[in-house]
Amino acid sequence: MADSDDDDFLGGLFDNNRAWAKQIEKNNPGFFDKLAKQQLPRVLWIGCSDSRVPANEIIGMLPGEVFVHRNVANQVMMVDFNCLAVLQYAIDILRVRHVIVCGHYGCGGVKASLKNHELGLLDNWLHGINALGRRYEEAIVAQPNKSGQVDALCEINVIEQVRNVCRTSIVRQAWRRGQDCTVHGWIYGIHDGLIHDLKASVSDAADVAATLAAALAAPRLAHR
Repeated sequence: MADSDDDDFLGGLFDNNRAWAKQIEKNNPGFFDKLAKQQLPRVLWIGCSDSRVPANEIIGMLPGEVFVHRNVANQVMMVDFNCLAVLQYAIDILRVRHVIVCGHYGCGGVKASLKNHELGLLDNWLHGINALGRRYEEAIVAQPNKSGQVDALCEINVIEQVRNVCRTSIVRQAWRRGQDCTVHGWIYGIHDGLIHDLKASVSDAADVAATLAAALAAPRLAHR
């Protein structure tokens, strides 16, 4: 059973919610009435589940402006129907113009993938990042310390997840029918609150290979 501290904590969340809704309505009269009638985001955000990386807040967007999917280490897998369903709904129904894959430095999932400890089910989820670590081992071990190695793989992971988004039939079909849709790769610094563009933006199937090769060849950790 929850103790009194838990009850107080949860009650505080309701208080916070009411204060937040009141402030939003004060700043934007009629906001929630309009929000209830339509959803017209321009962005799909695919990010990490890390509690320190709230999608709307770090880019200063209000509810209704960003469609969000988050999972451990911001993965895009062809067998993850949760992610693919979100992607299809965002592109085919909401007609978002931008798909942003945003990782973050110091990602715990990426860090775990570099260790040789058994983590149970999480090992299966992180298998793809572990494979990236082996594929790009030379660039990763060239970093001066363990923190730098983790952050290098965080960047590589974002760029490769952009590639996975571009490989989906959802995005390829959207491009074939001439839909305006660009996939971007960004990374967030929890240490300073800043987002950095990894120069991995793709808006056409023909540009995927060259754009992502250039992004991967860029100096690692340029913003650290």
